[in-house]
Amino acid sequence: MRPRRLALGAAAILTLALGSAGAALAQDGAPVRIRLGTIVPQGTSYHHLLLAMGERWREATSGRVQLTVYAGTMGSELELVRRVRLGQLQAATLTVVGLREIDPAVGALQLMPLMFRSLDELDFVRGRLEPELTRRLADRGFVVLFWADAGWVRFFTRRPAVRPDDFRHLKVFITAGDPETFDVIRSGGFSPVPLDWSDALTALQTGMIDVVPTIPYHALAMQFYTVASNMLEVNWAPLVGAEIISKRVWDALSPETQTALRASAAETGRQFEERGRIENDEAVAAMQRRGLNVIPVPPAVEAEWRALSESFYPQIRGRLVPSDMFDEVLRLLAEYRGSHPGPH
Repeated sequence: MRPRRLALGAAAILTLALGSAGAALAQDGAPVRIRLGTIVPQGTSYHHLLLAMGERWREATSGRVQLTVYAGTMGSELELVRRVRLGQLQAATLTVVGLREIDPAVGALQLMPLMFRSLDELDFVRGRLEPELTRRLADRGFVVLFWADAGWVRFFTRRPAVRPDDFRHLKVFITAGDPETFDVIRSGGFSPVPLDWSDALTALQTGMIDVVPTIPYHALAMQFYTVASNMLEVNWAPLVGAEIISKRVWDALSPETQTALRASAAETGRQFEERGRIENDEAVAAMQRRGLNVIPVPPAVEAEWRALSESFYPQIRGRLVPSDMFDEVLRLLAEYRGSHPGPH
């Protein structure tokens, strides 16, 4: 998702306007103002869902809680986490990229490529891991209001590519500020290029990168497909995220207010997930009408991708994903597959 750059002067003014952490807390009966940052682009369905949540918060609390959503204007996910810690923001909607900055255990939901073979498997594992992950984030000062996924990450490429060896000749986008992922990908003979999402389209247009791994809805919204007009139909990894709020701000709210906000946020999470999965399919169809080439993956080629992903696991375990969480995912998948016979 695409953060917009602000001019230096405008950014400084905005930072001053946001003020300190204490600005969010009610003073002498004044409304509690919660500023939420997200990298989702303005005008998308995700943005509108967050705005609707804010309106429900206002109504449920008779105006005592007022939410302002900053969509795509506050920097990268790592920057959003930093701003919440500083009190410039009080909440954020993040993917695993940002959540890992708080606690690396969250990587178990996304950073194990081809580990999950269906969204049902993801739902089962995530449901079992959420209490522990939520506790770990709370221990680090962040309260989770909802978890959600946005479907499968696919590979969008400037020219057709099918097998892993095809991709070894291409330059692959990865999110900036993640040297561990850079090293893992490079170890497989690939050429990762660290960038912010705000630079991805330009990088595609100039040939600085050839591949963008992302969900179809994002590829459509950010127009990546106009340059990277080929999509490999391999479900590389789910895109998982959560909405978090500063624990210090949360603890200052009354129990009644917390209950109202959490209920509305949970509904927003359900809508995120429901719409995200549907909109990905719709996005693929829309891009195909505009020239997207969808490349199917035959079983023999899928086996090559699976072998590649499994070759990464020894480096991922204990590095990108804590060893205990990596092992727990394996245990839970074995449990699920054992009770759900059929192809996995």
